Amino acid sequence: MQTVAIIDYGSGNVRSVERALTEAARRSAQAIDVRLTHDPAFVARADRIVLPGQGAFAQCMGALSADAPLLAAMTEAVRARAVPFLGICVGMQLLMREGHEHGVHAGLNWIDGVVRRHEGGERLPHMGWNAATPTQVHPVLDGLAPSRHMVFMHSFVAEPADPSAVAARAEYGAAFASAVARDNIVGVQFHPEKSQAAGLDLLARFLQWSPR
Repeated sequence: MQTVAIIDYGSGNVRSVERALTEAARRSAQAIDVRLTHDPAFVARADRIVLPGQGAFAQCMGALSADAPLLAAMTEAVRARAVPFLGICVGMQLLMREGHEHGVHAGLNWIDGVVRRHEGGERLPHMGWNAATPTQVHPVLDGLAPSRHMVFMHSFVAEPADPSAVAARAEYGAAFASAVARDNIVGVQFHPEKSQAAGLDLLARFLQWSPR
């Protein structure tokens, strides 16, 4: 049976991510053990890893870094074993080199780039349904389309140094990266677990994705 580790580091409504992934697996008739965990041993052997996130960049990165064995297990699985990885909201932002929220704070640096306050001229936070339009072909994101909106809740956005890492864009006053992708790593600024059928479709695609 395939295993999916949802990293539990005290950030965000992780139970909704767990329920959505379980439902996505059920709908696609996949036998998958979806587990919310902070157990390094389970994370180290997981077939897929999901990193949710909600709140401030520094707070989330600090909580993740505070559990050194968990962070080491996740890093080994994703970077050395090339396990498929999905970052959600701040979980996507943590992929960048650094975040500029209440100062400058180091991120995972799995994708070079920075996280900055969105300067689109609209009221922040950006909350509600919005289109996320793919900018490249990607198995996890192929179900996205201008007609299929996702739920956003954020004030900061990721800006990859390499534009080719941007996998989808959205518009809120100004365009911003709504998804990033590199090798076995994909991140989304929106919340698929809150985005009903479109979100469940994306999660099912992630569960079926074989980046190797």
